[in-house]
Amino acid sequence: MATPSRTRVPTPPQKVLTTAVIPMFQRDISWLAFNYRVLQEAKDPSVPLFERIKFLAIYSSNLDEFFRVRMSNHRNLLRVGKKTKKELHISPKQTVQAIQNIVNHQQEEFSQIFEKQIIPGLRKNGIYLVRRLDLNAEQRDFVENYFKDHMLPYVQPVLLVKNKIRPFLNNASLYLTVLLQPKEAPSAPHEYAIVKIPSDHLPRFIELPSPPGRRDLILLDDIVRHSVSWMFPGYEILDTFSIKLSRDAALYIDDEYSGDLIQKIKTSLVKRQVGPASRFVYDREMPPSLLALLKEVFDLEKHDTLREGRYHNNFDFFRFPDFGLTHLKNPPMPALSYIPLERTADFFGEIAGGDHLLHVPYQSYESVVRFFEQAARDPMVTHVKIIQYRVARKSRIMQALMDAAKSGKQVSVFIEVKARFDEEANLEWGEQLEKAGVSVHYSFPGVKVHAKIALVRRLEGGAPKLYSYLSTGNFHEDTAKVYSDFGLFTADERIVGEVTRIFSYLETVKRPAHAFEHLLVGQFNLRPALEALIDFEIAAATAGKKAEIILKMNSIEDIPMMERLYKASQAGVSIKLIIRGICCLVPGLKGWSENIEATSIVDRYLEHARVFIFHHGGAEKIYLSSADWMVRNLTYRVETAFPIYDERLRKQLKDLIAIQLNDNVKSRVIDLDQSNAYRKDDSDLAIRSQLETYYYLKRKADEI
Repeated sequence: MATPSRTRVPTPPQKVLTTAVIPMFQRDISWLAFNYRVLQEAKDPSVPLFERIKFLAIYSSNLDEFFRVRMSNHRNLLRVGKKTKKELHISPKQTVQAIQNIVNHQQEEFSQIFEKQIIPGLRKNGIYLVRRLDLNAEQRDFVENYFKDHMLPYVQPVLLVKNKIRPFLNNASLYLTVLLQPKEAPSAPHEYAIVKIPSDHLPRFIELPSPPGRRDLILLDDIVRHSVSWMFPGYEILDTFSIKLSRDAALYIDDEYSGDLIQKIKTSLVKRQVGPASRFVYDREMPPSLLALLKEVFDLEKHDTLREGRYHNNFDFFRFPDFGLTHLKNPPMPALSYIPLERTADFFGEIAGGDHLLHVPYQSYESVVRFFEQAARDPMVTHVKIIQYRVARKSRIMQALMDAAKSGKQVSVFIEVKARFDEEANLEWGEQLEKAGVSVHYSFPGVKVHAKIALVRRLEGGAPKLYSYLSTGNFHEDTAKVYSDFGLFTADERIVGEVTRIFSYLETVKRPAHAFEHLLVGQFNLRPALEALIDFEIAAATAGKKAEIILKMNSIEDIPMMERLYKASQAGVSIKLIIRGICCLVPGLKGWSENIEATSIVDRYLEHARVFIFHHGGAEKIYLSSADWMVRNLTYRVETAFPIYDERLRKQLKDLIAIQLNDNVKSRVIDLDQSNAYRKDDSDLAIRSQLETYYYLKRKADEI
């Protein structure tokens, strides 16, 4: 397999370090470095063409959410003149300027990738994105008829007039600004208008009548450009430029205990679509005079605007037509059946006989679905409990819970309705579950419930027996096809008994009478237990003994935890980090973190699992978890980290982590400059960890 190109367009400095407390990268600068790793996949020539297009969509979708959530907060601070935490020594103005510089550069590189690599790649495969001026006669007729038949009711042309009521721009909708000249007064001042591009109603990519041997496409934007003169009779169209406005996605819910939290969320969801501007993007070819007018008309400030290319909402590339050209996609990696649970006639008996570890999407999610469907059908099952954070729109799991309730079982679901951008879906599921007779419990004020656990109670020989499934990822059949997560099926009394305590706490809001000894649970012992595990390694290293920590997670930015890791490094503890996203900790910094190495893997699957391994004097402690090491996870959420006790499963986990640590194809080094250089080693063998993981598990399946 060819390794990715190591060439990259130089990026502006992304090194934003704090000057007090401890060295650290600014959180959102680190996130932008992660999103650049996504963009790297789009320009990697070893990635199939349609997958590169998909990575352009992922990059764009990520960035859109970033501006709606994170950048909105910085801009709010900037508007009111507040400062961030004193110990960070970074002003909102500095942060906003740094973010804008980085994003502007990345957007320029995005355009280069699209224009210089993707479009030529499409042409080599007979696919052409046709601009309106290049349409032939047949295609012009098609475009004009398509506009009249499908688009006319949605385009909403509006003249822009200074000091008049300004038109409302829908969140994340596409518009064209139109530069007009009255035909009867060619010397009169230019006039301006906006026209909606109805991509919220129609496909963004429209297939045109094509000559033999090629497939021609046109973007919806260019159909509007071609047809805009019909909307403004009496005017000459001088030029058009695209714009888009994203709105603040924060719900701003007061988390006091009084009042109806559910109703507050419903009200806030409506307000989200009309919130203040978080990002106004415009065609970088737009003349300054037009940009100045738009800022005045829509009451925008300089830090609200961001220049992009000719087209916006590039997350629409998710729906780029593939024309059945499978050779331009990743080769299939069909999910492997987990035979012990998928083919057994005694599902719960199999779990009672020993723990089972599932690794999706390499292994099929069918075992998880079957856990609930089997519980719904089994006459000996009396109770089913689950935490719902994010769930598929069409979910067999949710259907199984409703079936279980209808069959007379006691079914309890805790729904975290504050899961961002899933609030509406979660509320809808809550209503459906309640109608089916499920006991539904909703969010706590001030705390998110992020644990991924489920519990089944079954009568066996007249006595109750408990079964649990604990995971690093959500109960979501769709994301289980692309998110890399671990899940544990267990009947181990040490674990299932403590899972029961978590559900009792969620249902009664009464703290458990007994401490957690095996599970690490947010709001209880998660942070202190992790601190104690690091301290153990520090003490071992100080005594001259072997000390090692391996951590895999999505993000790390909690200052006390980073401070402890720095102390561990200074004591001589070997620390290896695999961090997909935000890494505020600075590895390899003299005097602080010489013993810390950090890498990040971005590939066809989203790395989502959290794995914590502590050497612990040779008696290794291995945990899987729902929690990243962020302030929100360790302080403001109910999370779980669950131990792996089975020696066979412990070895498997260590093997899989070792594969990731040896990745020399898709692994990037997180270093002081955040340059995202691909990791190099002395091996002549290309090790792409996601492929190696698949075939490792395939060999295990073949052994079974």
